[in-house]
Amino acid sequence: MLLDREPGVAARLADGHLDPPPVIASDVSVARRLRMERCALALTVAIGDLAGVFDLTTVTAALTDFADHALDTAIVTAIAERTPGEAPRGFVGIALGKQGSRELNYSSDIDPILLFDPATLPRRPREEPEAAAVRIGRRVVELLQARDGDGYVLRVDLRLRPSPEVTPIVLPVGAAIAYYESQALPWERAAFIRARAAAGDIALGQGFLDTIRPFVWRRALDFGAIGEIRGISRRIRDHHAQGQAFGPGYDLKRGRGGIREVEFFAQIHQLIHGGRDAELRAPATRDALGRLARAGWIEAPAADALARAYTLLRTIEHRVQMIDDRQTHALPAGEALDRVARLHGLEDAAELLALLAPHVGTTARTYDALDDGAAPALSRDPVTLRDALGGFGDVDAAVRRIAAWRAGTYPALRSAVAREALEAVLPVLIPALAASADPQAALLRLDGLLERLPSALNIFRLLEARPGLAALLAAILSHAATLAEALARRAELLDGLIDATALDPVGDVAALASAMRGGEAGQDYQELLDHVRRIVGETRFALGVQIVAGVADPIEVAAGYARLAEAAIGVLTEATIADFARVHGRVRKSEFVVLALGRMGGGLMTHASDLDLVYLFTGDFRAESDGAKPLGATLYYNRLAQRVSAALSVATAAGALYQIDTRLRPQGAQGPLVVSFDSFARYQREDAWTWEHMALTRARPVFGSAAARASLAAIVADTLAAGHPGRDAVRDAIAMRTDMAAHKPPAGAFDAKLLPGGLVDLEFLVHAVQLVNRTGFDPDLRVAITLLAGQGLIPAELREAHDLLTRMLVTLRLVAPDAKEPGEATRALVARALRLPDWASVVAAFATTRQEVAGLWQEIAGGTR
Repeated sequence: MLLDREPGVAARLADGHLDPPPVIASDVSVARRLRMERCALALTVAIGDLAGVFDLTTVTAALTDFADHALDTAIVTAIAERTPGEAPRGFVGIALGKQGSRELNYSSDIDPILLFDPATLPRRPREEPEAAAVRIGRRVVELLQARDGDGYVLRVDLRLRPSPEVTPIVLPVGAAIAYYESQALPWERAAFIRARAAAGDIALGQGFLDTIRPFVWRRALDFGAIGEIRGISRRIRDHHAQGQAFGPGYDLKRGRGGIREVEFFAQIHQLIHGGRDAELRAPATRDALGRLARAGWIEAPAADALARAYTLLRTIEHRVQMIDDRQTHALPAGEALDRVARLHGLEDAAELLALLAPHVGTTARTYDALDDGAAPALSRDPVTLRDALGGFGDVDAAVRRIAAWRAGTYPALRSAVAREALEAVLPVLIPALAASADPQAALLRLDGLLERLPSALNIFRLLEARPGLAALLAAILSHAATLAEALARRAELLDGLIDATALDPVGDVAALASAMRGGEAGQDYQELLDHVRRIVGETRFALGVQIVAGVADPIEVAAGYARLAEAAIGVLTEATIADFARVHGRVRKSEFVVLALGRMGGGLMTHASDLDLVYLFTGDFRAESDGAKPLGATLYYNRLAQRVSAALSVATAAGALYQIDTRLRPQGAQGPLVVSFDSFARYQREDAWTWEHMALTRARPVFGSAAARASLAAIVADTLAAGHPGRDAVRDAIAMRTDMAAHKPPAGAFDAKLLPGGLVDLEFLVHAVQLVNRTGFDPDLRVAITLLAGQGLIPAELREAHDLLTRMLVTLRLVAPDAKEPGEATRALVARALRLPDWASVVAAFATTRQEVAGLWQEIAGGTR
């Protein structure tokens, strides 16, 4: 009995001491000292556990801390024995499994992957790094596994390393990275959820884990994880068939409804969503369940039930292992099961089984539900298939198209895995397309999407796992050519729609900026550029879908587009300044400021709007930056502005961002890219044309300190209030509008922007009235109209005209980007977006509104208003 072998520990326990046991004398060998420490710790923890003083978390943490300590001690010792005086560097133990998640059992083995760095590993003269590493690894295993009268320290299982049947027990870190980046198996991704650099050269291990993180946490939602891990689970159930039935002999770890299925349930959802949300990457199972529930990916009651089941199953597993330190997970039979029950404070085996049964049943049902509800396969028989495709206008064409997909016509469909995923999703996808507003158009756009995608695997798996998305995808394909085109470029845009909040209004600028600064961008500037592009692309796509789905007013969507752009400007400008300053420093008592004009300044953008920006700086233009490569202020800010424009526009692997237009700056394309506040104020006061002041009516500072923004806003306000007394604002506006009409005619019969009486005419007449009367200034055109109407300068009905034209422009940019009459199926969508009963009402309202705007414009141009 362990108490008899550890009288010192027994005495401390008798005195009520449950703190860690004292350090063993240093005059014994390392291996023996570790074995003695292990015995003392196991006894202390077991007594605290049985007494109810230590909960499961405390027990597993104590056992894991010792395993980390023992592995580290063994590595340090093995290196010191071979190369005395050398620092223990270049050799690391990566903890996997329960050691990695700090959840070790009393009798757990450890499953580390041992890695080394050939460049830094200490070795003997003329010894190859590979040979030295293997010798160190063998000694580490020997120190931990060798048995004597005190037992052993830890069982070590090295079979989780890449290709263990052919690889040495210790691998070069470079070879391990190459393996995981190119040929690793699905189960290895799940294993690395719980990976941790636990012993030896921690910096080396953390660098390795950082490098392979994209292998584990894929940015695109990975619903293939369900099938992969469920396949592992089925193989486990088959292999351990005798422990599946609940009762004596039941395998607490591998049985149906057991520990492993709770772990797999959490890991499946982590692999699906963890690539996009770093908060979900908790190694410990119960922590993962809690975070998944808080994020809304699993139901809170299910998470609580699984966490309770896990706690009980692990606790009973410990009770089983306390008897004779057995590495077992099976409930014993007969009197042995009664003993386990009594260790847990129960009367007998029957009471223990009654306690376990509901938790096992709940876990099994929850886990099995992951792949419930598969639809029957879509028939390959032409006659039967034709019946299934009755909703399509040209059934024969639909049959031929599906046959071509099944034959692997496109690169995205040529692999066996892709075609298998296609067959799984067709029973969900085809009915959704058939039920859409325009099945034939949806089918054709889906075909175009598949033709262009490099891989369709993940989009198929996503639709199979979330059938409700198929109807939304069908609506997008039926109506929104712009969004379908975006999907063809980046299929992962669909991922963001699995969260119901994707159809809610986007947050404020601060919340959006916080999301853009999050993720894994960290301090790496290039990663931040990619991260922001992903956030903008997904959010812009979701905003467009809100219009297609009919859940948002296009004006609110337009405001969301503008908030999104402002957040991106803020985050990327801030990061670009920091990156630029690493080389060139900063200009003291000076800062970079961004002024938005046009639709961005007015706060209502379309899906396709570019950004009209003016770059400025505060302070003395004669100043110089304080970096290693100093620059004069003007040159400094002009180079910085070029970098900012690139950050906001240049396409990266994550896609493009915005088109940037800086031609509204002083002196246009002929002037410097950045000007000082003083130069800007002087130019606007003395040299600006009327059209530049018209642009200034919608100017809004979007980057800079609060003081700098207020100062710039004051310059704009003073400029507009002073005006140009010697110039005829109305005549200049008429000339500019005439020139614009000649060089930029309407794109189609429903061009709400450029047609006579359209949004541009409305904007011009508002700006002309503002400049003539030097009043009613506000970047938000709706507010400006209200202010002018309140003074009797324009009719209040102009606000309604603005709203109708804006809704029409924002909507048609998605569903009819050519500004021509949309297809019949899409006309109802446009009417709904414009808050009108039908397409005839849209046509009538559009014509009436244009007449009103054009008439008012003529009144202003003719001087009658």
